[in-house]
Amino acid sequence: MAFAFTRIEGGIMGPIEGYLTDRVGAKRMVLIGLIVLGIGFLIFWQVKHLWMFYFAFVIMSLGHSLCGWVPVTTLLNNWFIRHRAKAMGWSNTFSRFGGLLLVPAIAWAINPDKDRLGWDITALVLGIFSIAVAVPLYKVIRNKPEEYGLLPDGLVHTKIDVPSASRTLGKADVGSRELVDTSDLTTAQALKTLAFWLISVGHGLTSMVIIAIMAHLGLFMSDSGFDIQTTAWVVSVYTFVAMMFPVIGGYVGDRIPIRIAIFIFTSIQAFSVVILTFAHTLTMLYLFAVLFGIGFGGRSPLTTAIRGDYFGRKSFGKILGISTVPLNILLLVAAPFAGYMYDTQGSYTSAFLILAALSFIGGVFFLLAKKPDLSVINS
Repeated sequence: MAFAFTRIEGGIMGPIEGYLTDRVGAKRMVLIGLIVLGIGFLIFWQVKHLWMFYFAFVIMSLGHSLCGWVPVTTLLNNWFIRHRAKAMGWSNTFSRFGGLLLVPAIAWAINPDKDRLGWDITALVLGIFSIAVAVPLYKVIRNKPEEYGLLPDGLVHTKIDVPSASRTLGKADVGSRELVDTSDLTTAQALKTLAFWLISVGHGLTSMVIIAIMAHLGLFMSDSGFDIQTTAWVVSVYTFVAMMFPVIGGYVGDRIPIRIAIFIFTSIQAFSVVILTFAHTLTMLYLFAVLFGIGFGGRSPLTTAIRGDYFGRKSFGKILGISTVPLNILLLVAAPFAGYMYDTQGSYTSAFLILAALSFIGGVFFLLAKKPDLSVINS
């Protein structure tokens, strides 16, 4: 229920977060979001009843959303064009590395078998920390390069003549580096394109299997006769691989058509789930983990970078926020669907195969999503 509330919140708040990010800037969103997140942890510290747990969870989720994916991705989209996919890849890698460190630390602190901090004091510490770092981060974040006389990718303005028909950011006197030129779509223009809907639904379809695997992998492996420690090692393998591959995915996405790169990584992700479905040996489980990490990690930055490539920078926050609505709807049903299929059929076989097929179909959606032609949209 707590997870379902966060998906509902994400679906409602996504467009609002995008609008606010474009209106007030990412740095203010990070400030507000971290403070709200901290307040959520402080409420969680005082939880005594189930309704307080749900309330605290929603507040923490709201704070995380306000300072998380939409504003940070918008920030990166503002600062990078030629190197957009690589930048988002490095961001994904560092965020996963943070989780890789923080989750074991929290587990150590709240271990009920040891007399350490406990979950309540841990929540208090995290709440204070979130609020304490809000202002320092606000002071170092920069919304757009234009505010400092720069262009994306570290280029600088020069005085040039540009065609009136082209909405040009500028050109750079930097030797052999190519010129910076992009056409921005408004939110209304983006919503009229087939690419927007193919990307939005495709992102949701390719993400459903990730949510379902994270929720049900332990139960699946238990049914197959593997213990909890083995499950933990499998999770560690795909987490580590997924932490490495956003950077590789970013480099690939900057060198070949990004829709093709997404299709390749998504196909690997879908194939890995097919392997998992029929895995009865530890070797097959580790093969699944490696391939799942490659597919999941490689596609993650590209599914966001493609929106910047296709729709530009001016309304990116609003466009990204609106596109989270179909994404969150699909994520909301993923884990319950797998659980329902298991309860009715006694195994995960049908559920995992269906989710793998949906993931592959999502990849096809990305493959079909060609870059919009602004001249056609305006005609």
